[in-house]
Amino acid sequence: MTTRYEPHLDLDAIEALDVHVHIEIDAAGRTALPPALAEAASAYFTSDERPTIDAIADLYRSLRMAAVVFTVDARTQLGHPPLDSAEIASGAARHADVLIPFGSVDPRTGAAAVELARRLGEESGVRGFKVHPTVQGFDPSDEAYYPLYAEFSRLGVPMLVHTGQTGIGAGLRGGAGFRLSYSNPMLLDGVAADFPDLDIVFAHPSVPWQDEALSIATHKSNVWIDLSGWSPKYFSDNLVRAARSYLQDRVLFGSDFPMLHPTRWRTDFSAYGLDATVERKILRDNALRLLRLADPDPKETTP
Repeated sequence: MTTRYEPHLDLDAIEALDVHVHIEIDAAGRTALPPALAEAASAYFTSDERPTIDAIADLYRSLRMAAVVFTVDARTQLGHPPLDSAEIASGAARHADVLIPFGSVDPRTGAAAVELARRLGEESGVRGFKVHPTVQGFDPSDEAYYPLYAEFSRLGVPMLVHTGQTGIGAGLRGGAGFRLSYSNPMLLDGVAADFPDLDIVFAHPSVPWQDEALSIATHKSNVWIDLSGWSPKYFSDNLVRAARSYLQDRVLFGSDFPMLHPTRWRTDFSAYGLDATVERKILRDNALRLLRLADPDPKETTP
């Protein structure tokens, strides 16, 4: 029996909130990716860690961090059964002091995806949803997916969308058939315009479309950027400038663990020597606002 998630974060004990942590394996040993893709991803990221949700909770608790955890439901594209987002929410409920669950549904399943999103939001208590246009094999600008975005908006939770290149399929014949173009952030500009009450998080520096992502986030107040998947030492100058100035209220710490360890990310990020107030926003406070765990948006800095 699954347990509905309710957040119980001890904000006094949390120094940072990582908005991008993958659950790659469940308690029964089922994996999020088919073996060939999992092996290729491990080679690309030089990491073969697949910690359970309980191990992730223990790690983040020891680091005085909280984490948003999720899987990616790509059953249609991969022909592989996804991990159960309801089980992830139930696992997060066991560790509600440090974990926050997001759900994932396969947009290509149409009305079934909308219904599953409703159940995950209303019954399991997920606090957002993760989609990955390249791995799930869909064009996010296609209005066929608007009913799903409308459901996310109705639930009042953010949509975390993979943008930029991906290590999934990297190095395989034809990139395993995945299309990087589906993860161009410009495909989400119209979505952000048509769903102004839906917070959309561009996951990762959007290589090679970083300036496009910054342009959209500057123009659309419901667009955020997470910094996961890359060591901060590789961030573009334009991204760093935006994070320290005009987008400082909508940039988020994310590691992409287990692909990138949060301690390494924070060590490399600290080298920028950001103002302490700005650093606290990026590491913690912006995510708390996004997830409705803190006060509403402040007056933002403009370029």
